[in-house]
Amino acid sequence: MSYYLPTVLINAVGLSNQLARLLTAVNSVTYLVFSCISISLVEKWGRRGLMLVSTAGQGLAFFIITILLRFGSPPDGERRFSMASIPFFFLYYIAFGIGMLGVPWLYPTEINSIAMRTKGAAVSTATNWITNFVIVQITPIGIQNLSWRFWIVFTVLNAAFIPIIYFFYPETSNRTLEDLDDYYRNNPPLIVVGDKDVMSSKRPRRYIEQEELHRQRVARQSGEVSRAKSVTQEDHIEDYRV
Repeated sequence: MSYYLPTVLINAVGLSNQLARLLTAVNSVTYLVFSCISISLVEKWGRRGLMLVSTAGQGLAFFIITILLRFGSPPDGERRFSMASIPFFFLYYIAFGIGMLGVPWLYPTEINSIAMRTKGAAVSTATNWITNFVIVQITPIGIQNLSWRFWIVFTVLNAAFIPIIYFFYPETSNRTLEDLDDYYRNNPPLIVVGDKDVMSSKRPRRYIEQEELHRQRVARQSGEVSRAKSVTQEDHIEDYRV
């Protein structure tokens, strides 16, 4: 929607060209600010948390926009309803910037196993740009032909995404890539709800313990190798003296 916000504000809300462009500029600053805020939240709230909050905010914004433009779309609607929809376009950008702008670029590279990581990232990137292309092509047509009904599509899509993310998306924050490989080696169930380790934004204790055991094992092996080298060197010195 960022491509067509001036068009949306002019055609769907009924603003003047100048005011629509001014609000778009202000909205872009808001977009930038909340995109930066997400950097500090992505580990604290987790990928799941940010995506759920972001999607819920987007869905709420589109739902209210749909209702307000139902009664306020030009030329026959009441202007007070169309004007009341403007803050919810801002709400959409805030919600999108804080979660769904950045996390979908990060999540596919983390959630896939080593063997599928590059393929998963490639498919997700291609899907993102194909979807962008479709939305860019249909938005002006949708607003022109469907008027306020066009926003129902996005309301329904965001509402559908919430249970999909909640039930099927494992958390990846504060995990190493090796943690996720270990997760898949255990053949996890498709539905993640009910497993606190999978849903928590904190690193599960079992991964911390496994990492510590691995460090101890490596340190022990390194110590044994060092002692073996030391003994070998001493033997060489004795042979030289003889």
